[in-house]
Amino acid sequence: MTHHPSVKPFGLTQVYAPPRGEIPTVDIVFVHGLNGHPENSWTSKTSGCFWPVDLLPDVLAQLRPRILTYGYNANVAAFTDGASRDSIVSHAETLASNLAANRNLRSCSDRPIIFVCHSLGGLVVKRALIYSRNLSNEKTEHLRSVYVSTFGILFLGTPHNGSDIAKWGLLLHKICTAVLPKKVMEGSPQLIKALQTNNETLQHINSLFADIMSRFHIYLFHETRSMDVRGTREIIVDEASAAPYFEGVERGGIEADHSHMCKFDDENSSGYEVVAEAILRYSRQAPSVIADRWIEERKTRTLEKKAKAREIYDGGAEDPVGQSMPNLNTPATGRETHLLPAPKDTVTLKDYEIEEPAV
Repeated sequence: MTHHPSVKPFGLTQVYAPPRGEIPTVDIVFVHGLNGHPENSWTSKTSGCFWPVDLLPDVLAQLRPRILTYGYNANVAAFTDGASRDSIVSHAETLASNLAANRNLRSCSDRPIIFVCHSLGGLVVKRALIYSRNLSNEKTEHLRSVYVSTFGILFLGTPHNGSDIAKWGLLLHKICTAVLPKKVMEGSPQLIKALQTNNETLQHINSLFADIMSRFHIYLFHETRSMDVRGTREIIVDEASAAPYFEGVERGGIEADHSHMCKFDDENSSGYEVVAEAILRYSRQAPSVIADRWIEERKTRTLEKKAKAREIYDGGAEDPVGQSMPNLNTPATGRETHLLPAPKDTVTLKDYEIEEPAV
């Protein structure tokens, strides 16, 4: 296997770029799930194949992709020790600001983005896009570029449950049981309590995302094999949760369990071709769509600036406060209030994905 650049455990690592002098046409960003790792989550245990570098660049050769992987503190211990206050919201904000910074430094903030995410990493990506979308203030609009440039998302084993809070509780409990030692589960009433608050946050993310979902090309993948959890075989995130039916959204199964659905031994592995073909197709379609979107975005920003200037200029008597113009990017659904990022302290989501069952 090829030698990989060393992958940082936290933040973004560029793992592949086209040869010098060639300008990339798309950024592909991999986001692991909870208790995962930015390299190991995507690496086959049997062949050592790190497919974002070992397989994908060949498929996308003509499109000159730049491939990045994002790491964040997603260890299970953080759930129980209370030391790490990092929540899904701050992971999401960090992802958005890291990606915006990385692209601004390279003068490519209008280059298309395609996300590939595993398990609860999909919720971090959704939350990052919700956060990025709501930043229309001039001082923060550089962060909005992540939302404007995102073309497609592949979700591998991400739960997209709707409004049933009890179901979230069960799902998170199942994920924890698969990863945490039994004595930790039994001795931690606060863990179970944390799950009850988390699931409302997760549900909230999914309802906010529903408002902007139609903007992206989306492929939902579900696992088809069960995993050994405390001696019983279980599908961790079932098809109904990982791949619900939505208008205009692709869906499919991968013949692997929750932990292995994002690892491919080689190009003949089950599921690899479908995933690679979707990334290729999205990468081809993205540049023209995203270029149009940026033309639209710049027009909107100019209009908003003109309107603000006019208010300041005409302001005077009837408008001492200088009411700001309505945000043109918010759909008038009567749900605007709900688009604000959740207050930091309401979220205690911690890390639980099935990467390796604890020994």
